Amino acid sequence: MRIHQIQKNKGQAMLISMVFLLFITLAIIAGLVGPSVREFKVANDYIRSRQSLYLSESGVEDSYYRLKNSIKVDDIEEINLNGHTAKTTIVEGYNERTITSVGDVVNRERTTELLVLAGTGVSFSYGVQVGIGGMTIGNGASVAGSVYSNGSIIGTGSAWIKGTAASANSADLYADQSNGSGTPAYDIVFANTNDTEDFAQSFEVSETGQLNKVKLYLKKVGTPGNLTVRLMSDSSGNPSGTTLTSGPLSSSLVSTNYGWVEVPLSSYEELEVEATYWIVIDGSANASKYYIIGVNDDGYEDGIGKIGNVSGTWNNTSPSGLDGFFELYLGGVTGLIEGVHVGDLGEGDAYAHAVNNSKIEGNNFCQIGEGNVDENNDDLPCNTSVQDPSAIPMPISDQNILDWKTEAEAGGVHTGDFILDSGSDSIEAIKITGNLVVRNPGTALTINGHVWVEGNLVVSNNSDINLSPSYQSSEGVIVVDGTVDINQNAEFGNSGVAGSYIMVLSTSISTSAINLENNAGAVILYAANGTVNLSPGGDAKALNGKYINIQNNANVTYETGLANSNFVNGPSGGWDIVGWKEIE
Repeated sequence: MRIHQIQKNKGQAMLISMVFLLFITLAIIAGLVGPSVREFKVANDYIRSRQSLYLSESGVEDSYYRLKNSIKVDDIEEINLNGHTAKTTIVEGYNERTITSVGDVVNRERTTELLVLAGTGVSFSYGVQVGIGGMTIGNGASVAGSVYSNGSIIGTGSAWIKGTAASANSADLYADQSNGSGTPAYDIVFANTNDTEDFAQSFEVSETGQLNKVKLYLKKVGTPGNLTVRLMSDSSGNPSGTTLTSGPLSSSLVSTNYGWVEVPLSSYEELEVEATYWIVIDGSANASKYYIIGVNDDGYEDGIGKIGNVSGTWNNTSPSGLDGFFELYLGGVTGLIEGVHVGDLGEGDAYAHAVNNSKIEGNNFCQIGEGNVDENNDDLPCNTSVQDPSAIPMPISDQNILDWKTEAEAGGVHTGDFILDSGSDSIEAIKITGNLVVRNPGTALTINGHVWVEGNLVVSNNSDINLSPSYQSSEGVIVVDGTVDINQNAEFGNSGVAGSYIMVLSTSISTSAINLENNAGAVILYAANGTVNLSPGGDAKALNGKYINIQNNANVTYETGLANSNFVNGPSGGWDIVGWKEIE
């Protein structure tokens, strides 16, 4: 019995030991397996997180590809990959898009954001792009596309921009040139005789900008008549006589004691570096009622004062080398959209500091405005949440133009006029020292290279200029130093491949740099320094110029094929990536 009890106790002890050993073994196994399980879970989460990131990036890339290639893309898009979804949102700002995409693989969300801006450079970013001269659009005229202007956009009657319209601000107001302070060393009397009726001061600006206003240090004797302050170009060291812009100066603002008088100008002329300009104070002669301007002796290095008559001759000051006291201000010009119907079918935004008396079918982004209505003709106040648009460069530089001229001249030189009155002809890259004239029904000229015309270009009376088939989907260029006239159903043809165009570019400063009177076909018109005029009944595919004047019942009809030349539907084309980041 005792022996049995001892054996029984030994069995219980062994069982207990085995149980303890089992728990110890399980604890060891758990200690070994637990971290591995956790590592596996972490690794699995990491893989799913990475998959979510790749999915998010796929959503961004898909939307960017659609923007870049002018494929329709909605504000919210979804793509599915391997049973998982990326949701992409596109937020539109003027001249930019923010693309945000959320990738979700088993609730492991990753979010990426891409910021893109409308591309600039040689590629065209807008169907209609205007320089500082701004655009006027007449009654019954329309732009089936979008407009970006570094100046104002002014319409009359039923003027209609069917896309988006933006009028940019210039740089902030600043004093670029000045001369004189304190008591003047000399006085110059003017507006007292015919020979000394006007005073002129030449100057050069330190950087390109729009002239906003002028200040002059003046006093008067008696009660002289009002003055006109004019900006003129230079002609052989004297004012040219051509007024670029002007502003009135009331006699009442000038005291009998010296003081600074401010003269705002009626329009904003862009001034170029290394060019000489003149401020001309134009008055009428009266021996007892006249003006005096404070001057110093050679105080201003970049110009000189002269006395004379704007309609007659100019003479040196006495003593010679005197300079008038003046201050010259650039910039400070705010954007304006006035009297235009913007948008179509409930879409199309207006962007400007001031929007007045316009019908806006989309958003009215402005800081001040009056008389605006929406698509239902209800009052439409300014949406002030978006900053004013800034001026952007024109898409073609002076160096681009010089390069094209060099390429043309390398192909050969034709001395004198090149006139094609009948039949067909073709030219390789060439410089023409005279005019290029193509006219009469059935007459056709084919270009096989860049063309530089030192004179004028005239294409008229049912004639054609065509792009060689060798260009395929590329564009040809005709650079014209003079003016361009396209009339009487003359037309430009592509290479035979949709989306190829001829660009006709004028470097003339004329207010008639380019005149178009009809539907010109596959041509892009560009006035680098002057005005593009689209006559009543005229129809263009794309316009670019320092100034653009779309007259009554003329039309700019934007074509889908222009996307191949970096024109796309809507406000911009050619999108450039400027920022990418993961935000969650």
